[in-house]
Amino acid sequence: MTALDYAFAKRHGLVLLSLDEHATIGLREGFDPLALIEARRALGAPLKLQMLATAAFDRKFSEVYAGAGLASASGDDFDGALGHLLDDMPTAADLLDPQDDAPVIRLINGLIAEAVRSGASDIHIEPYEQALVVRLRVDGVLREILSLSPRIAAMLVSRVKVMAKLDIAEKRIPQDGRISLALGGKSLDVRVSTLPARMGERVVMRILDKEQAGLGLADLGMSPRMLAALEAALREPNGIVLVTGPTGSGKTTTLYAGLGLLNDKSRNILTIEDPVEYAVHGVGQTQVNTKVGMTFAAGLRAILRQDPDVVMVGEIRDAETAQIAVQASLTGHLVLSTVHTNDAAGAVVRLRDMGVEPFLLASTMRLIIAQRLVRRLCRSCAVDEPADAAAAALVEVPLGTPLRRPVGCAECGHTGFQGRIGVYEALRVDDAVRRLIGQNAAEDEIAAAGVEVALKDEARRYVLEGLTTVEEALRITGAGARDGEL
Repeated sequence: MTALDYAFAKRHGLVLLSLDEHATIGLREGFDPLALIEARRALGAPLKLQMLATAAFDRKFSEVYAGAGLASASGDDFDGALGHLLDDMPTAADLLDPQDDAPVIRLINGLIAEAVRSGASDIHIEPYEQALVVRLRVDGVLREILSLSPRIAAMLVSRVKVMAKLDIAEKRIPQDGRISLALGGKSLDVRVSTLPARMGERVVMRILDKEQAGLGLADLGMSPRMLAALEAALREPNGIVLVTGPTGSGKTTTLYAGLGLLNDKSRNILTIEDPVEYAVHGVGQTQVNTKVGMTFAAGLRAILRQDPDVVMVGEIRDAETAQIAVQASLTGHLVLSTVHTNDAAGAVVRLRDMGVEPFLLASTMRLIIAQRLVRRLCRSCAVDEPADAAAAALVEVPLGTPLRRPVGCAECGHTGFQGRIGVYEALRVDDAVRRLIGQNAAEDEIAAAGVEVALKDEARRYVLEGLTTVEEALRITGAGARDGEL
């Protein structure tokens, strides 16, 4: 537990940074000087003061208080009376304020706070016969953080459903909902999905950090050549820009960064998404609702009657959506979208298979990006190790060349990795590629003619620069690995 009460610290703009012979206190701009007297009394140590900018104070405040809820939630807490466990929470309750001490509520709050603190994208709550398992997906990899008594599974799921405004009595069908939360100074959206299973209901909560919606193209880690190609495509008055890759590869973040570049109040930007992940000021966002017939195709048709300049389609899933997107680009709109394919050239083949005529694709495509996310080595503990024969052959370096390897330390949670970095491939559709597309050329021919920056080349560069490992690079470049190189 932290030495200063959360409500007191937040109200007066103080945060305890360290406590030894002196108590180092971080101060927010506009803090209350009189509160220092109470802080001195509560801590029982002389104070050292440190002024922090508002953004830095909010970050530190979230870090200091985020773990408190999880630490206090243990299996033994659930034997007592649970009282008003299922009372509705406010629309944007502050998770760090421990005003409600019901054990299950503390556990849920602590789980979400711990997930945000560790940079997790998803929380998995999985009921089994012997235990209720809680896992976090951090940097794309799931790891177990809690194993609780299966007796509390129903209570835990019910509380999540109340927070997400779902029907707690309906346990036979899947449900989807959303929770809006605040964590200190950080705004979060949590997307909730429930699924009936043999031992109860499984819950997956996807954490959407609203700060990510403000990322610019320069923040994505693209090479200068890749960035220039994307910016040039976004400056086109019409055409289609596609981002491809598997689920969880950062496609939506890239599209939002592109919209940020275009969102200068001179364009009408409209989107159709499933679901709307981040709210962006100045962009008209519409959510798919298949229950009432609001599909991607229906939404896209309606959007085209709203005088748009730029249209973003969350995903091209079917022939109808593909045809309308192509027609929209032919009639003078810039269309941004995603397709699930393994590489950039594969997107052309996928759209062709959906029934889009090759000559239409040739005239509308501007740029296709394929992307993946690789785990970044921890800067604190990674070490050099001579490359063995297999690694040297894959990266095309002499035997014994130093390559970085993960070790694991407290800073990275003993995983050896901290954060992820994007790996990008760009296929610019110039006259030569346009001719190939129009002639129904094979995927390999299109890739050979148009791919300027290949996934395997970018992954190899990251390995040589010490940003990631050979194994991580191989994980995202399966095709290159089959050829015996990255």
